[in-house]
Amino acid sequence: MATLSLRGPAGSSSLSLRPRRAAARPDLRLRPVRITAAIGGDGAVCEPDLRVRVNGLEMPNPFVIGSGPPGTNYTVMKRAFDEGWGAVIAKTVSLDAAKVVNVTPRYARLRAGSNGSAKGPIIGWENIELISDRPLETMLNEFKQLKEEYPNRILIASIMEEYNKDAWQELIERVEATGVDALEINFSCPHGMPERKMGAAVGQDCTLLEEVCGWINEKATVPVWAKMTPNITDISQPARVALKSGCEGISAINTIMSVMGIDLNTLRPEPCVEGYSTPGGYSARAVHPIALGKVMQIAKMMKTEFGNTDCSLSGIGGVETGGDTAEFILLGANTVQVCTGVMMHGYGLVNKLCAELKDFMRKHNFSSIEDFRGVSLQYFTTHTDLVKRQQQAIRQRKAVRKGLQSDKEWTGDGFVKESESMVSN
Repeated sequence: MATLSLRGPAGSSSLSLRPRRAAARPDLRLRPVRITAAIGGDGAVCEPDLRVRVNGLEMPNPFVIGSGPPGTNYTVMKRAFDEGWGAVIAKTVSLDAAKVVNVTPRYARLRAGSNGSAKGPIIGWENIELISDRPLETMLNEFKQLKEEYPNRILIASIMEEYNKDAWQELIERVEATGVDALEINFSCPHGMPERKMGAAVGQDCTLLEEVCGWINEKATVPVWAKMTPNITDISQPARVALKSGCEGISAINTIMSVMGIDLNTLRPEPCVEGYSTPGGYSARAVHPIALGKVMQIAKMMKTEFGNTDCSLSGIGGVETGGDTAEFILLGANTVQVCTGVMMHGYGLVNKLCAELKDFMRKHNFSSIEDFRGVSLQYFTTHTDLVKRQQQAIRQRKAVRKGLQSDKEWTGDGFVKESESMVSN
């Protein structure tokens, strides 16, 4: 199959990208902020347009069901489409579901308040859940059924395999045969089967990641998103490797490795299974600031090194409001994913998210997602630069407070203001 080579920044190797349903997309370089509302032909202000086009995929809005329980079977994925979600990413599948054995309970919640509080709002959620335990063939049949019933909606398969090229490529071939629109590669599950080099075991090792991405992109014919783990010092490094290895998009972040807490009555960890537990993945509102920081790092790297390509970014972490969504988009995300939010609030959450995002857009007179995507990246800099900027601002304020420097600067028109500029109280 022919490939399209895109040259990266000076000194870097070329990118080998497969020809797919790619669409021209404005890069992440800064765009001017709109200062006037969109006006229709009749003079009425136009309704904000939430539609997005990502790697050639058309979505009615940027809200995507994140891989996990909300995409675990046909029934729930159908519900997501019916409620109006822009796209659905199914729960991660692998070739041999027999290896996957879940336990119950497998979730634990953190509420605002003291240990064990049952009154405060839920701010954190831990899971020790594994990938799909349903037979692959069952999931494939449901993917096919969904695409037959919703041919114009975006269904993305999340896949994960052991460190085996043949297994990865077989999985890709079988999943693509169902008609799914894209693949998200789970390089980030923080628990499960690291001894088999699955999930975060790959995402934390850039050498391993490059090799596996090569296998995947050699076989895949639909857009590929690489899902990044936050359990790493510099998340931009594996993101860069994935993009250079041919992936069209980055999803970030997956859950954060955590221990939810200890029950101070029983002295046992949560979630407690027969008196024992294991570290799991942390999500919900509490991770949102961490997710924003990681997405900002990736977006700045993408803007600098991949600005002229069709690479995309999907933000994940603590999205429960339209404002949470706007923050990710302002940092450069094309879409946002919601998983724990759906588990807490239901599939109808998408209606609230759409309404609140439109309210934000009206407030700033934005007519489309692209009007404000990446706009806030320009306001991030180094601490050294912050010091210089503040010192300069202090000097300027002091100069203003000093007022006139000599008697010859007095003017008749500005006499009152000039007098006030030298008053100390």
